[in-house]
Amino acid sequence: MPPASVNLRSASKNFPALISIAMAFTIAGIGFLYWNGLSDMLRAWSREEYSHGYIIPLVAAYLFARNLPDALDAAPTKRWTGPVIALLAVAFGLVGALSDIADIAQYGFLLSAVAVSVALLGFRSTLLLWVPLVYLAFMVPVPQVIYLKLSTGLQLLSSQLGVALIRMADISVFLEGNVIDLGVYKLQVVEACSGLRYLFPLMSFGFLFAVLYNGPRWHKLFLFLSTIPITIGMNSFRIAVIGLLVERYGIESGEGFLHSFEGWVIFMACIAILFAEAFVLLRVTGSRATLRDTLDLQLHAMTRRPGSIVERGDCRALALTAGIFLLGALFIQLKPDARAELPPRQTFATFPSSVDGWRGQRNTLPWDIAEILAADDYLQVDFENQDRAAPVNLFIAFYETQTEGRAIHSPEVCIPGAGWEVGVLESFKIDLVNGLAGKLTVNRAIIRKGITRQLVYYWFEQRGRQLTNQYEVKWRILEDGLMRGRTDGSIVRLITPITENEGEAAADRRLEEFLNAVYPVLPVFLPGKSV
Repeated sequence: MPPASVNLRSASKNFPALISIAMAFTIAGIGFLYWNGLSDMLRAWSREEYSHGYIIPLVAAYLFARNLPDALDAAPTKRWTGPVIALLAVAFGLVGALSDIADIAQYGFLLSAVAVSVALLGFRSTLLLWVPLVYLAFMVPVPQVIYLKLSTGLQLLSSQLGVALIRMADISVFLEGNVIDLGVYKLQVVEACSGLRYLFPLMSFGFLFAVLYNGPRWHKLFLFLSTIPITIGMNSFRIAVIGLLVERYGIESGEGFLHSFEGWVIFMACIAILFAEAFVLLRVTGSRATLRDTLDLQLHAMTRRPGSIVERGDCRALALTAGIFLLGALFIQLKPDARAELPPRQTFATFPSSVDGWRGQRNTLPWDIAEILAADDYLQVDFENQDRAAPVNLFIAFYETQTEGRAIHSPEVCIPGAGWEVGVLESFKIDLVNGLAGKLTVNRAIIRKGITRQLVYYWFEQRGRQLTNQYEVKWRILEDGLMRGRTDGSIVRLITPITENEGEAAADRRLEEFLNAVYPVLPVFLPGKSV
């Protein structure tokens, strides 16, 4: 009797045909569950900074094949951890699908690869496959809030370093935010010039290079981390060369270099620097090996033990994992559309040109700024009152959805790019009068450019909530996407100069007075809570 039970248990674990079927169902469940997130990821790969995404799965497959023999040599352990990880991956997928936030679903997809590996090969073997599993993360776009901070920070840093290099050549140049003024030519360091188009691909290549490099671990870490300063340095060098060409040979030569020496040219130069670093590291540590000998490109291990994955698999753990993904996919396919219809709103084209004694003059944003903003509707008006010392600029941007890679840009990110320095930033409560009850909390900032100062009020109007913290905005988008099927929202910003003849208090009174005049007008343009 005992031997029979042992044989039954052994037979239930290892049927290659059943394992293959379970694997097919697992792949189908993962495909349906994360379809929207994967589709969004594919769209992101059309952008230059993520264009390397197409080759990441191929390189990951190569790394998987390299490491697989060692993983198969390890004793299978904790396969039942796979279904547990699958539950977490499905939770990510469901939250991403229900909230319509693709980033969350994409992270769930990465977890699903880990879950399948653990269920099929065991926990210990999966640890030996960490390199290809981690490498897959390089194909996932970074969240928009992180992307914006990175882009703005790299724009400013590249501008500053580029100007420093130009000045070293004894050329007069003036920097105002991301605008490099050469006198006869103004170079705008826009989002496309931030260097992210080089940074993300180079980091993925640096990770691969470090993996293949046979050397001390600190060499590997140094080579990978050095991709960041290499990118910044090369991008700044490109900006500096443009400035030098404009000064010496005219505007046409600078613009020609700008178009010719971007993309692959700069990227290949970055790779050449990475190889040079590895060569120097070898010589500094006393190694006489060539760089070719140091890079482990051997492929013979990839041909070992074909079909052994199926032979080592466990039917039960993989079948349970497949069932978990299929149930998650079934729920996604059968669930009703959770997106709610937005409350009716008037477009900003109907916004009044006169509000309680304030008369407005409409303006439009430059096309490149409007493209980065990516709002569904926006308003830009300069209001003046003959009884007040200075005008007030009102700006509102409305988004029907704040997912799919489009989101509100906080002034904390945008203001420095225009050359302004944020001197003071604090929460500020404003008494609402004219029949309005309570207080409105806004972000209050004093910004400077040379001797010019301006006072800024702004807040985020989010489906009936007035928020001041951009991270709370992100949390509310997730919450309302899940619970209310809505992710629309707006930012409202007011700016007025602090004139020489008045102090900050007078500017505060002007903005408070204008805000009380315009606030009752806003509800018909900014959707509140659903009825």
